[in-house]
Amino acid sequence: MNGFGANGKKPPKIREKIVMRAGKQEGYEETNEWGASWTFASLPLTKDHYRMEGRTEMHNSQDLQKVLEIRDAILGGNEKRLKEQREAGKLTARERVEKLADAGSFVELFALVSQNEEGAGVITGYATIEERPVYLFAQDFTVHGGAMGKAQAVKILKLLDMALKTGAPVVALLDSAGVRIDEGAAAMSAYSEIYQKLARMSGVCPIVSVVLGPCIGGAALLTQLADVSIVAEKVGEVMVFGPQVLAAMNGLDVKPQELGGAKVAAGMGACALTAATEDEALLKAKQVLALLPSSNLEDSEIIDSDDMSRLIPAIDAADVDALVAALMDGGASIELYAAYEPSVRVFMGRMGGHSVGVVAASGKLTAGALQKAARFVRFMDCFGIAVISLLDTCGVTVDSVNAQGWLFKAQSQLLFAYAEATAPKLAVVTGDAIGQAYVAMGGKANADITYAWPGAVISALTPEAAVAVLYADQVKADKDLSVEEARAKYAGEYVEKVAGAVNAAKDGMVDDIIDPAKTRAMLISALEMLGSKRDSNPPKKHDNLPM
Repeated sequence: MNGFGANGKKPPKIREKIVMRAGKQEGYEETNEWGASWTFASLPLTKDHYRMEGRTEMHNSQDLQKVLEIRDAILGGNEKRLKEQREAGKLTARERVEKLADAGSFVELFALVSQNEEGAGVITGYATIEERPVYLFAQDFTVHGGAMGKAQAVKILKLLDMALKTGAPVVALLDSAGVRIDEGAAAMSAYSEIYQKLARMSGVCPIVSVVLGPCIGGAALLTQLADVSIVAEKVGEVMVFGPQVLAAMNGLDVKPQELGGAKVAAGMGACALTAATEDEALLKAKQVLALLPSSNLEDSEIIDSDDMSRLIPAIDAADVDALVAALMDGGASIELYAAYEPSVRVFMGRMGGHSVGVVAASGKLTAGALQKAARFVRFMDCFGIAVISLLDTCGVTVDSVNAQGWLFKAQSQLLFAYAEATAPKLAVVTGDAIGQAYVAMGGKANADITYAWPGAVISALTPEAAVAVLYADQVKADKDLSVEEARAKYAGEYVEKVAGAVNAAKDGMVDDIIDPAKTRAMLISALEMLGSKRDSNPPKKHDNLPM
């Protein structure tokens, strides 16, 4: 037998047994399909072999000890600087990570990346938060003020790459004096690489930044590239230039908190949330993450915690806080950008167990408020979260002729955001819906379902303005009434015959006029129905948002 079958191919070998005995012959026997067998043996294990094994184990132990010593030197930190950090009322980077992550879940990555035997000024790794995988990095102010350099960028970029590949949220704990000036252009290039990565991750993985110290220059831009930015009072500061640079450039003497503290940043719309303490800031980060999916390929978790058929009490449409609390599960919600442009207010919460975003427009809307709403709608749509619009607005306000350009752009941005959004969109006209606010937020071209409360007014102009245009002659001709009384009379007639909710329903501009008490139940029913909504925009490289 030549060892080959009839087809000319060598038959497969079948391993029958493996013999391994310390100090004796070691080998295995193989048999082919015709019964021919071969035995392969290794040399016997000798005393020299065991001596070699012992030396290897000792060598490994010595190497491990050296690695641990190097690791402790890099990660241990400078005791003096750590003490100064705590004396400043701030947690250390590692303490922040421990408080944010589930106990014992943090695994550090790229731990030994360093320069000149010093750490990179950032801790990177992954953990679970409320049992969900999350990637996080925490800048370490005790190492060169947490300033961005080449080594820090290497660690952050690797972390962001992993988050993008695995589809998990990213939490950035920021505490940085800016950029390492001693590295020159290389440090600036490091920032630009991180900006690019964050921009490409936008809309794929949720990004939450928590400002727990100074966040100056390039570091401040990291907060604006996040989906949600949180600033802790007393310690957090967001600014383009620090006080020292401003003093050198313009001779200004400004304290850091006055320049970019939590309250200042919130008033400018530079952060979505503020917190009284670091612990509260970390808690708010957890609450935001709980309402978001891990990536744009997943759905937010559905958590039933309230009666879906619950009626809401009688509420004034202008009382946004009471209305949102009545609609949300358990009355719980998170308001973003609360201190910025309050004529539009935006909330995250749950309704019928579903994560939802609420846009509540009231009074006269400013350009800044329209832009605030547009960004929020785009944020919700990135992760397939339904948007519920509550309308009680008399239109936009024009502060001056010169402000019209900003207003035009802001209106177009809001229209664009709603039109582009493919997530479920619901609207409730609780009072007035005048002009472009209705077109963008509640119009049938943009909203999947629009409800109206009895007494709602939907019109291109306010009734008073419509009277000035349509009923000017009748007002002048009516001699039985004063001018003011005549205007009121015809404004009522305009609402009854043209702009009232009933007329809008007759024209198909709203889906139904509902009992306000059943608003929550009707919205939850619609959310359930739209849960399987499938919509997409035409293929394109990207849109051209009016900036």
